[in-house]
Amino acid sequence: MSRIAVVGGHGQVARHLLVALRRSAHDPVALVRREAYRADLESRGAEVRLLDIEASDAAGFAAAFVGCDAVVFAAGGGPDGNRERKRTVDLEGSLKSIEGARLAGIERFVQVSAINVDDPVPEGTDEVWRAYVEAKRDADAALRASSLAWTIIRPGRLTDDPATGLVSLGPDVARGDVTRADVASVLAAVLDEPATVGKQWSLVNGDVPIAEAVRQARRVD
Repeated sequence: MSRIAVVGGHGQVARHLLVALRRSAHDPVALVRREAYRADLESRGAEVRLLDIEASDAAGFAAAFVGCDAVVFAAGGGPDGNRERKRTVDLEGSLKSIEGARLAGIERFVQVSAINVDDPVPEGTDEVWRAYVEAKRDADAALRASSLAWTIIRPGRLTDDPATGLVSLGPDVARGDVTRADVASVLAAVLDEPATVGKQWSLVNGDVPIAEAVRQARRVD
């Protein structure tokens, strides 16, 4: 059994992930900035540790990761129209998590990104959306350049529909929708699969069971 630190532990994907990690016999550690989230997250089987992504430095992240075996970066600035938080949360939060993991001696790192963020951003794109795409793009580049045992999952448009257990996963997946619950299940699955290290995959709902989709993507990539 491994202890998994989930940065952004009260996020919509993260809350599903805490349950998925418990199902796969891991101990989830939810890192959040508000004490008010504790009861909800503990009810999902998580240990709760306080961490302010924007206010903490890399050493603070490392301290929050103590005793953990892997990190999942699942944080995001949210759909609040705040361009600055795309930098301070989506990008800088990832960078501090990467460095914090290194300082804490943690090698395994899984990051939630977004589909197609390496594509050029069209002229006339909303500034907040552009900031979000660029933050995710740069965070992924930093993780790929790190010495960590990384996996990057890039979901399509997230929905709150019930989990299907069926996905399309791989380096060249067309844009589409995917449930947050299915994203969480994929994150839990790749954590348990050493052959997913060094892989960057897009993810949408499809017609392949998650465990098989991970096996297929591993063979194709």
